[in-house]
Amino acid sequence: MAVPNLPGPGDRFSRPHYPRRMPGMPATPSPTRFAYLGPEGTFTEAALSRAITAPEGRRDPHPSVASALAAVRSGDADAAVVPLENSVEGSVPATMDGLVDGAPLVITREVFLEVAFVLAVRPGTTLADITSVASHPHALAQTAMRLAALLPGVDPLPATSTAAAAAAVAAGEVDAAVCAGIAATRYGLQSLADDVADHAGAVTRFVLVSRPAPLPARTGNDKTSLVAVVADRTGALLELLEEFAVRDISLTRIESRPTRQRLGVYSFSLDCEGHVADPRVGAALAALHRICDDVRFLGSYPRADGRQNRPVRPDSSDEAFAEAEGWLARVRAGDA
Repeated sequence: MAVPNLPGPGDRFSRPHYPRRMPGMPATPSPTRFAYLGPEGTFTEAALSRAITAPEGRRDPHPSVASALAAVRSGDADAAVVPLENSVEGSVPATMDGLVDGAPLVITREVFLEVAFVLAVRPGTTLADITSVASHPHALAQTAMRLAALLPGVDPLPATSTAAAAAAVAAGEVDAAVCAGIAATRYGLQSLADDVADHAGAVTRFVLVSRPAPLPARTGNDKTSLVAVVADRTGALLELLEEFAVRDISLTRIESRPTRQRLGVYSFSLDCEGHVADPRVGAALAALHRICDDVRFLGSYPRADGRQNRPVRPDSSDEAFAEAEGWLARVRAGDA
């Protein structure tokens, strides 16, 4: 899949082409049409089922992350579930780039799913019969050592998803697939080996994304995601980090991505604790908008990894911000 270009310094992210909700209009309805990285039987489908418990609604598998995100942008789907990062292999580039390129999308929910792999084959196939094995590149990376031990001399082949690899086995295109147990069952395969991951307990983080709409309400244990294109000057990244540090905002993830304009110019994708409605988080984002070449807001949403946000210093609390704003207003009015 071709990786889309990110803007370079001086350029701007694509702006929304969605109609804005005018005052008095009803709030955006809950999504009922969902896109996800398919085909059926992927871990992404399992994450969607965990995120959306109601049985009603349409769920459409897509052949790639880009296709699932495009369905949301075009209005063919209300929301999409896509993988964002894995505890072993890190971020999913197709999702990272897909959220930055094109009209804005925002994360409204995250889902953490423990992933376990099986080596699936057509019934009657033995290990000695296998001359080809396929899976998603992240799954192959997480099972490389076990596959080398089970299938010495067999070079793994990349597939668009673990379930697509299982479907290819069922169609006779390859001999074996590294996939979820549910995919093996769905495509009529049998497992020759269970729990083939090199590192037990690997977890993948999935996100539910939609077109811009009123944000989920603050819960007190939230995350905010964004991408910032830093200026091409010495100390630009330090300036970005300082805007969070001085407001006692903890970063839970930060990752550089090339802008593909020229070597040495990067954007930074990050998650921080807190909600954009929190005064300190809002102030940090406003500061980034001022000092960075561009900022794309990717959403504020409830934290779902089972951890609690760090306690905030008293001087960075909502009350402290409100008191400081009140003092400044009195100074400007001549009442201080």
